Amino acid sequence: MAMTILGMMMLAAVELPMGSGPAPVALPHFPDTVHALVWRNWQVLPMERLADAVGAHAEDLVGIGKAMGLTGPPKISDDQLRRSGTTIIKRNWHLLPYDQLLEVLKWTPEELAYTLREDDFLFIKLGLLKPKCARVVYAPPGEKAVAREKAIAAAVKEAFPDGVGETPDPPLGFVKQLSSPCREQALPATEFKLTPRYCFSYFGLTGDPFLARSEDIYPDGYLARLAARGVDGIWLQGVLFTLASFPWDPERSARYEERLENLRVLVERASKYGIGVYLYLNEPRAMPKAFFEKHPELKGVTEGDYSTLCTSHPDVQKYIRDSVASICKAVPDLRGFFSITASENMTNCYSHYQGKQCPRCKDRTPQEVISEVIRLYYEGIRQAGTKTEVIAWDWGWQDEWALEAIDGLPKEAAFMSVSEWSIPIVRGGIATTIGEYSMSVIGPGPRAQKHWAHARERGMKTIAKIQAGTTWECGGVPYIPVTENVAKHIANLRDAKLDGLMLGWTLGGYPSPNLEVVAEMTRVVDGQPAPTPDDAMQKVAKRWFGESAGRAMVEAWKAWSAAFQEFPFNGGLVYTAPVHTGPSNLLWETPTHYAATMVGFAYDDVDTWRAIYPVEVFTGQLEKIADGFDKGIDALREKTKGIGGGAEQYTAFEQEVGVATAVSLHYRSAANQARFVMARRGLEKATAPDAAKPLIDELERLVKSEMDLAKRLYALQANDSRLGFEASNQYFYVPVDLAEKVLNCRDLLDRWLPEQRKRLGL
Repeated sequence: MAMTILGMMMLAAVELPMGSGPAPVALPHFPDTVHALVWRNWQVLPMERLADAVGAHAEDLVGIGKAMGLTGPPKISDDQLRRSGTTIIKRNWHLLPYDQLLEVLKWTPEELAYTLREDDFLFIKLGLLKPKCARVVYAPPGEKAVAREKAIAAAVKEAFPDGVGETPDPPLGFVKQLSSPCREQALPATEFKLTPRYCFSYFGLTGDPFLARSEDIYPDGYLARLAARGVDGIWLQGVLFTLASFPWDPERSARYEERLENLRVLVERASKYGIGVYLYLNEPRAMPKAFFEKHPELKGVTEGDYSTLCTSHPDVQKYIRDSVASICKAVPDLRGFFSITASENMTNCYSHYQGKQCPRCKDRTPQEVISEVIRLYYEGIRQAGTKTEVIAWDWGWQDEWALEAIDGLPKEAAFMSVSEWSIPIVRGGIATTIGEYSMSVIGPGPRAQKHWAHARERGMKTIAKIQAGTTWECGGVPYIPVTENVAKHIANLRDAKLDGLMLGWTLGGYPSPNLEVVAEMTRVVDGQPAPTPDDAMQKVAKRWFGESAGRAMVEAWKAWSAAFQEFPFNGGLVYTAPVHTGPSNLLWETPTHYAATMVGFAYDDVDTWRAIYPVEVFTGQLEKIADGFDKGIDALREKTKGIGGGAEQYTAFEQEVGVATAVSLHYRSAANQARFVMARRGLEKATAPDAAKPLIDELERLVKSEMDLAKRLYALQANDSRLGFEASNQYFYVPVDLAEKVLNCRDLLDRWLPEQRKRLGL
């Protein structure tokens, strides 16, 4: 069904961001865009929705899918759809224009605009541009398309004898498992040395989560499992104008009372498991230019079409203070707020270090403005009279003024710093320093230690932000089983007299052995020495895998931890390289000319992926990790031959090996992709057959290797829906994407490489 006239008017009224609007990437392995749409949406979207958007009948699209060898289509539940907004947006970003994207999502333009801007800065992850896609209109497949359908079906049958489309563990199948009743008991709260120990939901909802039932974000079974892993806190992002009345434009706050009630219910439910709830604040949110036509006196710094609500203005200060107070009054048992004041989101006038452009802030320092925001939060809490705590996070604070910013904080606040920040490393002969999101180094680092010491001198509580589950070094797995690295890090933090832990950003909230080892390392039982990393790992491994298999698993954790310390860390690299997408990222026969995006699309932008590392160093380091994981897996299999165990322990063991295998596949594929791009570049310049032949041979080897890796990861993900998923990005890939990679590789082998051989006379 075409978009209604009213819908088009609404779309025109809301300016959805376009950026430069380049042409979408080419997908020559499909006959046309309709076939690509059917394939990519087969496992995430009812064909009825897609059919309505492109002017077809559902049976037309189902027929196309079956003609390409797909099985099903699988039934997509309403709950799956509610949890798949970002997944659907990403896979159709290069296929559908905005109006048709809204039709398949069944969202309003306002909902999409809010999600792109406020949902963990999704539009940044998409590259700050929307490809200029033509409207897709269904037409029955022609003769060439039918012939291509048959070729695709033959390739599917050869690579996947059991079929592609329906899988034993469908996408988001883990939600049901984690939501089911949990028999495990929470670890005794009185035994813990470090508190809080808080994390994000492994499967939180995107968009506006406080309009959903709290059970959909943190179901009881999941809360119980977190408590059994020693977690005593959870967090969600809060946006002030959605949780409190916005005085200058109350329409922006529509339904805020409903959101507060849902938050109150979550706080009450979580408390039954000994878990407190924290809200992440990044405030005040910038407003579009139209807002300041009525309120020019509030305007601070401008970036693009948005300007800050200047926090040096008394009315903005009152808004922040009163909003926090109203939240605390409505939800008096809210455990706390934590805040970033200098992030990707533009908030205060110094959040992007441009305060000198503001008529009020130009006469103030960054540390004054930033610490004042935290004080306003604290004053709001005091105004409400609750025991809610506020945590000030120094993310983005510059070295020259960070200590003075700490001096400006209320002493009653807790102070948090990224533990591993600024640790020096040498990888592959290249010297650099760690930023954040690293489990390949063992903290704490000098920056955090310096800031903690300064805060402690003021009598403030100190907290380490770490990544205990997974990191952007490999975000496509539920956790990275480098458990020894985690245990040693906690031992160091325990010795450094820290008070609490943030266990991870949006990724890492799976109730894994890693989180349980953190808990064991922070437990203090009267009359007993603090556990060593070996003690904690042995205890947890025995619970998960049994005594004999547990001992072998600890040895594997150590091997994988050592291998992981080869990761070629760089802040840009961890965000842009295909370490999250693994073999699902396609190989392109010609340059896409797209820049890799922040944990979004890697494309073929190898020079951004590798960052400071030469290509050979980048690929070599990733291959070292993959080799180390594979050796650890082989040794583990050998040591556990013939060892029995219960069904639950066997399943846990196989899943642990599966996660480790997925890590290896991601890194080996990322190395392959970098080598492919470099060989393709060489081939573009080659004119003589003698120079071209080794390049074509190398390209053929890499394409075949990628096809094999995609098939192996498909087999794993088909039986473990956790793989490829991360809370804020949802799915980096689903099984049909890995099967598409096989089609992509088959097309390169059957069409592109023969064309290159012919062109060069080989």
